[in-house]
Amino acid sequence: MSRDRLPPLSALRVFEAAARHESFKHAAEELFVTPGAVSQQIRLLEDHVGVELFVRDGRRVVLSDAGKASALILKEAFEKMFEATRLMKQVQQKGRVTISVAPSFAAKWLMPRLSDFNAENPDVDVWVSADMTTTDFATSDVDLAIRYGHGNYQGVNVEHLLEEGVLPVCSPLLYDAAPIRKPEDLGNHVLLHDVGFETDPTCPDWPMWFKAHKVEGVDASRGPRFNQSHMVIEAAVAGRGVALAKRTIAEADLKAGRLQALFGEDFSPISYGYYLVWPQSREPSQAQTRFMDWLRAQARDEGNPSLGGFDKPVFAAQDI
Repeated sequence: MSRDRLPPLSALRVFEAAARHESFKHAAEELFVTPGAVSQQIRLLEDHVGVELFVRDGRRVVLSDAGKASALILKEAFEKMFEATRLMKQVQQKGRVTISVAPSFAAKWLMPRLSDFNAENPDVDVWVSADMTTTDFATSDVDLAIRYGHGNYQGVNVEHLLEEGVLPVCSPLLYDAAPIRKPEDLGNHVLLHDVGFETDPTCPDWPMWFKAHKVEGVDASRGPRFNQSHMVIEAAVAGRGVALAKRTIAEADLKAGRLQALFGEDFSPISYGYYLVWPQSREPSQAQTRFMDWLRAQARDEGNPSLGGFDKPVFAAQDI
């Protein structure tokens, strides 16, 4: 096929997304168009090449043999185009670093420290994208990501940054106003629950924590629920109850005296942690390298608190 007979680029882009998802609906969501518009572009492309690219099976669509044969090549082609566009912008953006971070980690760990980096590196602008979506480095301008999980990520460079653990915390005023000297005392207090997207299969909830510490007779299901880890922390700081908090997310408030760690300063480690992730296909710029080195130094300075406590339980997926 000659170059002047190539199908419209927009139709190819729609086909690549639909093929990757095997769904017109999901492709439409990614491209911010309607499913009808996706279907129209697919028909336009099929008319152009003279072959069916999807087999309609009721409400489902499945790639045809022709669709399968071309989908992977198109995916690689668009990745190369995105990378070429990124290189075109690189000179203009050489002093910029864009990092994708979960909202609670951004609010409670990264942002309180970022002014130090800015003071030491005034020529570098850090753009923070706080969201829960997994970064696709091939199709975005994101340079780095900090992911909370198991660390087994394919196709990217992965480096362990911080471990995570949980500990019960409350405001100092609440601690002084009513006795909280042993786990059984929590039966007299409001329990705050983290039920957001930043939770994971390894992170204990209150029922698991009470079971691990052999506490009986406490209704661990009661209390308000929050869909972000940092909102649970803010509720605890405000004296609304006792939170089972992620140590990394609570650290700044603990150091500032806005929170009190209960039953000692120790935490129960969990098997998920924070990982620094960046694309294998790109050589980090000087600005990105400096920012990555700064992140590593911040993680080292935080250190790993002693793992004391009652039984020092490590919560893992099998505890659920």
